[in-house]
Amino acid sequence: MGAQISPTRECFDLIVIGSGAGGLSAAVTAARMGCSVLVLEKTAEIGGTSAWSGGWIFAPRNPVAVRAGIIEDVEAPRRYLRAVTGNYYKDEKVEAFLQAAPEMVSFFEENTALQFDGGLVIPDTYGHQPGAGLGGRSVIAKPFDARALGKAVTLLRKPLRETSFKGMTIQSGPDLKAFMSMTRSLGSFAYVTRRVLRHFRDLALYRRGMDLRNGAALIGRLLKSALDAGVDLRVSQSVAELVEAEGRICGVRFADGQVIASRRGVVLACGGYGHDLARRAETFERDDENRTLAVPSATGDGLRLGEGVGAALDQDLAGPVAYCPVSHVVWPDGGTGHFPHIIDRGKPGVIGVLADGRRFCNEGLGYHDYVTHLIRAVGPEAPARSWLICDHRFLRRYGLGIVRPAPVPFGYWVGAGYLKTGKTIAALAAHCGIDPAGLMATVSAWNEGAQRGEDPAFGRGTTAYMRLQGDPDQCPNPNVAPIIRAPFYAVEVVPGSFGTFAGLRTDGSARVLDAQGGVIAGLYAAGTDNANVFGGFYPAGGINLGPAMTFGFVAGRHAARAAG
Repeated sequence: MGAQISPTRECFDLIVIGSGAGGLSAAVTAARMGCSVLVLEKTAEIGGTSAWSGGWIFAPRNPVAVRAGIIEDVEAPRRYLRAVTGNYYKDEKVEAFLQAAPEMVSFFEENTALQFDGGLVIPDTYGHQPGAGLGGRSVIAKPFDARALGKAVTLLRKPLRETSFKGMTIQSGPDLKAFMSMTRSLGSFAYVTRRVLRHFRDLALYRRGMDLRNGAALIGRLLKSALDAGVDLRVSQSVAELVEAEGRICGVRFADGQVIASRRGVVLACGGYGHDLARRAETFERDDENRTLAVPSATGDGLRLGEGVGAALDQDLAGPVAYCPVSHVVWPDGGTGHFPHIIDRGKPGVIGVLADGRRFCNEGLGYHDYVTHLIRAVGPEAPARSWLICDHRFLRRYGLGIVRPAPVPFGYWVGAGYLKTGKTIAALAAHCGIDPAGLMATVSAWNEGAQRGEDPAFGRGTTAYMRLQGDPDQCPNPNVAPIIRAPFYAVEVVPGSFGTFAGLRTDGSARVLDAQGGVIAGLYAAGTDNANVFGGFYPAGGINLGPAMTFGFVAGRHAARAAG
């Protein structure tokens, strides 16, 4: 059990451990409802993995969509989630999520600096399932000028090197489209020029980009909201154990014995266990091959703290990890990282193949699906490796992995071995270690269908979700184009993950439960410390941040309404 309480120098209404989207959502909610709140962050930076994310928040029936005229009954997303998750459908938590998600968006819009744009044309991933939405079920934080943070901007985690352009975050939608079409559109060129000039001005003045998009904008706005609400934010603070007295959690203890008390409880929002080697080995399929994109501090602290007071893990999941395909990047300065292949797979003129040269999935489906299909396709003995294959037209128009579209040069990536190339498909195959005959047959079959705008093998471009990932200028199918213009290129892609689905068992109020299903009074979980509400499936973009923000809001509201 947790440590017993002792006299303390400080006491807050609520203590939140972790400063990602889930933690800050809980903190801001409770503070805006009149609570004194302390946030304890293990690292020297605020934001966790959320700051590196794409920033989309799955929140069906949100007020942004309603204002745009997209109004639907709750039964539609409920039916969709039930169809996707099947036997892993979690009735209580799904109902709580569907009820609270639009309330969360309204609360933040009405009370904080966090304002949203709507994903009005972003469909759910599995358009063939009943209840699938065609748009409006997600929101994203509006772009944020980090200068509004003043000196506190130094606390904000900087963007991930692999998913930004020299530290400049680029948002999916019109922003990204302008960057990808700047060589073909005068308007896009002018827009990109303004963005780049401002970014380099900010680098000169502030040593970081200040025009924030995606997860960086979300965390920037949450940080501003927390400061405005009087939240006490402390970095470089590592909690050793929870304090328990009279049957409830009532504080935290540090390694030096210092205790800080909490009248209404503690929220665990430590970012899951992407870097907890022991727990990964117990739960991850092909753990040694999985390259996580979680921040290095995501070492399972929240789960261990919870288990220390009797919390149970939720093992009833289709899988413990939120997959995405990644490629290994070595930068000119020797730094390394992993690039998440979110956008390129769905563009027309690229396919994914195995070492035998065969395709193994519909590349335009969700990133989670790409990895699950890869693992199943290679079998238990072979390494989980695949290659994305394209031609020169594709590379310069869309880029591939870390290789940016024209006019950005790409010679370094060829020399570094990241981007394989060949004057013929057979030469490319030999360079990659792919069976040449197999790859030549696959590309030939692909090109035959592509001439008609079809993908007979896997059906690229047959749902609204896939078509949105493509290029509307490519007709008749925005996801299908031939691979014919030499030279040809390939990038090796392996299993990666955004974070973990497995977490602490909770109820619909985000309260942590013990092994018998009883509530551990005063203990809440948010973010990836709270087991995935969708049973380990990936039904739409934003299904990590959506529940994180929603159950953070639920936890903060519940704690604020509790008797102190």
